[in-house]
Formats: sequence, C-alpha cells, structure tokens
Amino acid sequence: MDWDAAYSNSDHVAGSAEFVPRWSEASRIFREAKGPRARIGISYGPSARQCLDLFMPEGDPRGLAIFVHGGYWHRNDRDIFSHLATGTLAHGWAFAVPGYDLCPQVRVSEITGQIRAAIAKAAELVPGPIHLAGHSAGGHLVTRMACQDANLPDDVTQRLGRIAPISGVHDLRPLMQTSMNDTLHLDLTEASAESPALAMPRDGVDMLCWVGGAELPEFLRQNALLSNIWRGFGARMAAHEAPGKHHFSVIEDLEDPDSLLVRTWLKG
Repeated sequence: MDWDAAYSNSDHVAGSAEFVPRWSEASRIFREAKGPRARIGISYGPSARQCLDLFMPEGDPRGLAIFVHGGYWHRNDRDIFSHLATGTLAHGWAFAVPGYDLCPQVRVSEITGQIRAAIAKAAELVPGPIHLAGHSAGGHLVTRMACQDANLPDDVTQRLGRIAPISGVHDLRPLMQTSMNDTLHLDLTEASAESPALAMPRDGVDMLCWVGGAELPEFLRQNALLSNIWRGFGARMAAHEAPGKHHFSVIEDLEDPDSLLVRTWLKG
C-alpha cells in the first residue's frame, strides 16, 4: 500500500493548485463586501493564529455555524475560506471561521484544544444553536468535539446541533505511514487518542458524514468508517457521498444556500 498516494489529494485532482488562490481571492472580496457585518481577527488564544472571523446575517441570527478548515493540520488559514459563509448567511445563521496553530509548531492534540477554545469563544458572541462543519483535517477536528472526551463547556455542549465532517479523517493511524508524518510527528499513542473512530461519541450526538463521490478511496472509507462505528453506539448518524465531487470541489457547495449540503447541515 502506497500510503502517500492514498492521502495525496493534490496528486489525485487535476488542477488542484488552482483552488486555494481562487478561494483566497473570493474570500477577500467577500470580507470587503460584508463591511460592518464582518468581525475579523477575534482573538480566542495567545498566539497570532488563534483568532476567528465572524460573519453576521441581516437581522438577529437563527444560530451559529462554525467551519473549521483543513490542510492536514499543517497548511492553510482561516482567511482562505470566508466566502463559504454565503450559503449559511442566506439562511439567517451567523458563520465563524477559526484559525489555529499548525504542525510542527504544535501537535495535533494541541490543535484539538485550540478548536475547543475557538468554539467556546464564538458561542459567547452568538446565541442559539451551534452547528459545526469542517473539511478534511477540519472534519477530524469538529468530530473530536462530538467525542465524550471533548471537554467543551457544558453550556456549549447543550447548544450543539448537527456536526458535519466533510471528507474527514477519523482514524489517524494510517497517517503515521505517510511522509507528512515528518511534519505531524504522530505516534501511536497520540494517533489513537485523537482518532474519533476509536473514541466514544457523546450522548445525543447528531452527525452528518459527508464526502465527495469522486474522492480517493481512503476518504470514502474513512467517511463510512465513522458512520458505521458510531451508529453501533447509538449515535444519530447520516452518511452521504456527493456525486462527482472531489476533495476540493466538495466544500464549494457551502456557498450555495440551496445546496443539499447546506440544507441538510442546518436542518439538524
């Protein structure tokens, strides 16, 4: 098994290098257009990257949607993904995008703690239900918030609605066999402790496991893995493979208020 190839989305998708620059420009334009309804760089922790951006809808928000970006825990930042708020805002929900420190400066387990803090901070700013989504490594991070050991504040946990990992990585142990582990420094102890597929879901969890139908086999497997295992513990699970979507195009449906992804995520 070539584990590098199994997790290399850039090699699998033609034109993959074009996505981040396009998203970055779309996000810049989006932030400028939102004016006073965009709160940029809200600090939730001591480092420069521990900030979140918050976009408010017109009128009182129906709830808070939080999106955690991917990049295998060592790439990207929040300002690439602002434009993904479009679909959610149209439904009257506030939308927050946290940044976080990256490996190898921190470990994956530390990033989990930072996302916990970011969610708690955003929850202070917007009332109502809280729905989480994350892409790739971000899918892992939001799923960690559904584990029994997530340690979110009780009042935040009580507000959690549907959690939607998109192309999530839920068993981190295979990544130990990839070259990216030179950056992640995962060992068996941490990889096991940080794998939602090896953890117990909290009571009442509501999960929407979403993946592109044209993704690498490992992402299809990881998506089905979490759904199958946690369903056995009584969690409310739904799994969906979006036809024709690959690892990068799958999140672009968040821009569309009428997309199945947006409607299903916010409905829970």
